[in-house]
Amino acid sequence: MTRADQSAWRDTLRAIDLLTLDPSGLGGITVRARAGPVRDAFLEALGRLKAPLFRIHPAMSREALFGGLDLTATLSSGRLVETAGCLAADITPMLCMAERCPPDRAAELAAWLDDTRGTLVMLDEAAEPGEIAPPTLQDRLAFFVSLDPIGRLEATPYAYQGVKDAHLKLKDVETPKSAPDTLVSIAARLGIDSLRAPLLALRAARANAALEGRDRICDEDLETAARLVLAPRATVLPQQPDDPPGPDEQTSEPETQSQDTDTLRLPEEVLVEAIIPHLPPDLLEHGRSTQLRSARGSGQGSKRRSNRRGRPLPSRPGRLGNGARVDLVATLRTAAPWQSLRPKGRGQVTIYPSDIRLKRYEEKSDRLLIFVVDASGSAAMARLAEAKGAVEVLLAQAYANRDHVSLIAFRGDDADLLLPPTRSLVQTKRRLAALPGGGGTPLAAGLRHAGELAIHARGQGLSPTVALLTDGRANIALDGQANRTAAREDAAAMARWLRAEGIPALVLDTSARPERALNALSKDLGAHYLALPRADAVTMGKTLERALHDGLDA
Repeated sequence: MTRADQSAWRDTLRAIDLLTLDPSGLGGITVRARAGPVRDAFLEALGRLKAPLFRIHPAMSREALFGGLDLTATLSSGRLVETAGCLAADITPMLCMAERCPPDRAAELAAWLDDTRGTLVMLDEAAEPGEIAPPTLQDRLAFFVSLDPIGRLEATPYAYQGVKDAHLKLKDVETPKSAPDTLVSIAARLGIDSLRAPLLALRAARANAALEGRDRICDEDLETAARLVLAPRATVLPQQPDDPPGPDEQTSEPETQSQDTDTLRLPEEVLVEAIIPHLPPDLLEHGRSTQLRSARGSGQGSKRRSNRRGRPLPSRPGRLGNGARVDLVATLRTAAPWQSLRPKGRGQVTIYPSDIRLKRYEEKSDRLLIFVVDASGSAAMARLAEAKGAVEVLLAQAYANRDHVSLIAFRGDDADLLLPPTRSLVQTKRRLAALPGGGGTPLAAGLRHAGELAIHARGQGLSPTVALLTDGRANIALDGQANRTAAREDAAAMARWLRAEGIPALVLDTSARPERALNALSKDLGAHYLALPRADAVTMGKTLERALHDGLDA
């Protein structure tokens, strides 16, 4: 059992104590953990909350959560009958599989938290680093804990560590005037742009003071609050403060502090140093991942509206025709409240055109990564072998995302489609290994073939992205003539065409030294540019992922 693991579990229990003491003020807690004995121990400790835990799921209907129209009772009685959802009861909802919560459901839960000052426990069971619970909800919950580094032996049974009747002391805890400024300053140095974070940290500091039996917030309370609330939200490493105060300021400051009894004794820099060991270990990646969307389910391609298949979306008013499908239940829900005012026969329901609700679905297309590889003589003499290695790195990334891949090689006076879109990683590697080198560099022909394939694939429902690997020394024009000037102009024209078609691209410069002409070509493409001599496997994988995300946003 390491000290770090013990400290992490103690902090988790302390967060539960504070949440138990001030549940409405602190909002709740997000816990990242997979099923296991440590999570069981955590949920057992949460049993101290005043309201019992009640599991909810992102797929639950809005009526089941927030209440709404009782359709059967309304239609049978001829008058409006409403039901209360589970969130109207005296419970503490626990959102299971929070990483799968769609944005619309997260917005509804956030509005519920704001209106009722309720408490929410989010159970983040993500298996991949890019999957996160909704940031909208995380921003409203004071605490975030990860149980992954805590072992079963470290998760000791829960024991309350606060003083008796701490909830009575909470309302009488005094706040020094300098405490809010200190927390806001620390949040800014950690790159936290939400104003809720320092407010939640101040509530946590007050609760910690009451838990320890103090009637006033002290430095220890601020350090605990910053460690539990601000540190998990950090997106940057804290920088050193600006220029130190001058001699006059240094001599006058102690006298001012001695007269101000509301000023904390512990300097801000000491508080920052105290919470640095508790910052996320993968801080830079953590900061990036908080900006990603929560898990999107199967398929990573672009979103498309459909009325036939895909993930159900809320129905919308509309007219019949053009293959539209009526959402019968939603239509009846809209018409039911007005039945007492509408003429109808016995046992009939009168539906007006304005009541019609149509079904909607959202489907995600599969992604296609088109590799366009320079196999000309200049590339073969320079870095064709390394280019093939780069393709294999990108192939592994594509295979992990379950993407389709295709391979186009250009050499001599034209380009050839060596491999149509496929998901076979073995076949792609075999074709790549057998790729010969030699001849001219018909770069424009390679871009033209890639664009034609991308447009054709898009018509079949795929989301294409082009990955171009070349040294940029085009010398064969589109008409097959050896003319460097015409070849560069044709390549630039094809690049602008691809950009106009909205096809995202990635350019890997395979020359021994970065080529300015290829950098300019990447700008015409609107593509990410990466010089292969300075790129390792991790960099290429992240650059590819950025290019693919651009394809999603396009």
